[in-house]
Amino acid sequence: MKIGFDNDLYVNIQSKKIRERFKLFDKLYLEIGGKLFEDNHATRVLPGFEPDAKINMFLELKNDLEIIFCINAGDIEKNKTRAEYGITYDTEILRLIENSKARGFSVNSVVITLYNNQVSVDKFIKKLERHNIKTYIHRFTKGYPTDIETIVSDEGYGANPYIQTTKPLVLVNAPGPGSGKLATCLSQLYHEHQKGINAGYAKFETFPVWDLPLKHPVNLAYEAATADLKDVNMIDPYHLEHYGKMAVNYNRDVETFPILKAILNKITGKDIYYSPTDMGVNMLAQAITNHKIIENAAKKEIVRRYYQERCNYKLGNGSAEAIQKIKLLMNELKIDTSLLDTVSPALEKSQKVHRHVVSLKLPNGKIVTGKETELLSPASSMLLNAIKEITKIPDEIDLLSESVLKPIIKLKENSLSDFNKTLQLQEVLIALSICAVTNPIIQKALNNIQKLKNCDAHSTYIISNGDLKTLKSLKINLTCEPVFFNDSIY
Repeated sequence: MKIGFDNDLYVNIQSKKIRERFKLFDKLYLEIGGKLFEDNHATRVLPGFEPDAKINMFLELKNDLEIIFCINAGDIEKNKTRAEYGITYDTEILRLIENSKARGFSVNSVVITLYNNQVSVDKFIKKLERHNIKTYIHRFTKGYPTDIETIVSDEGYGANPYIQTTKPLVLVNAPGPGSGKLATCLSQLYHEHQKGINAGYAKFETFPVWDLPLKHPVNLAYEAATADLKDVNMIDPYHLEHYGKMAVNYNRDVETFPILKAILNKITGKDIYYSPTDMGVNMLAQAITNHKIIENAAKKEIVRRYYQERCNYKLGNGSAEAIQKIKLLMNELKIDTSLLDTVSPALEKSQKVHRHVVSLKLPNGKIVTGKETELLSPASSMLLNAIKEITKIPDEIDLLSESVLKPIIKLKENSLSDFNKTLQLQEVLIALSICAVTNPIIQKALNNIQKLKNCDAHSTYIISNGDLKTLKSLKINLTCEPVFFNDSIY
């Protein structure tokens, strides 16, 4: 993979800016935009960006900080899924808590935002309580978004319970956008002000990037990633008015800025921030070392999001508007699905063999495919062909013989009522691991699986369940045609 981003430089300059902001207040609520752990969107859009770059910045400060996680009650109710791993937002919250604790960070609580007595949400709250995780409920804020006097009062943010914090730095994060991070921070600022505490707010910004052009592919990739939220990048009018400089922000931050400005003014007696861009800390652009590589990567991400939204719509989880929004972005950049080298080979092979196919582009640029067979799923066939190619194993040699695979098929057939006639990817990997004990060639091939990280793959059908999770865990960038595997509805 060609690198266009200097991660070490980014960590250095971003950390410095955060520390400067930290010193302005006795307590700082720092909203983390994007993913705190494993920011795979940033990794795909900015080749060279390390997935855990954000959390690693706070390792030296972990004794002085605690973390609050937010989740929108509506996202729990509709089982909203984090696309990278195919897991729901409520499950992702549990994973974030575990990851934080494993690294020695203190987790304060989980805030359920926009709560409206949903039964599924109540069940999730009970689950958190059984794990001794503090939970707070925030309902819709009275007066939001225009009546600032009501919002900044006991009827507005004051109606929310105060979250007891003890550390001077509080990170506020969530599984994804629209989870209520900003509202949680503003509610806390109101309560802190009532208690006479000099608390402040800042945003650890990721996207959009304020000092890249409005229509830069990186910023448009953010719009594509949040198409379901109808986010729109825009020139920050407050920044332009106060500083006479163009800066890129997005509609939700611009819309809520008057509220934030009013709250901060009441806390400090003066205006600290003059624009929503001011409140963010974002040094991403300073660490871009090759704009051509970055622009191409961002364009590919937009195409991936296009496929993702088409599949979501097919599954009943998306909207036609989101698809249209991303298609307009593609038209604006004059790109189409052919930008992904893996699309045409998969479709052409599928048409030729009359079966579903998965294609993958290897690090050396060669594309391998895998089709459905009597024993293997398309993803399983593709993976076997890929590691054979990387390991330089002749095509006529089978890594797994029928004598190994058929007993597994027979076991599944005899013991599972929802028997799937082909072996899924995880089952094949287990079989390979067992055979590797006595076969060094297979062990060598298994060792090469890590080389598939960040490779592009395309499927002629919507991959789901086990194969999807396994491909995601291998960090393979998968896109799928919005086509069901078969006509079965169960």
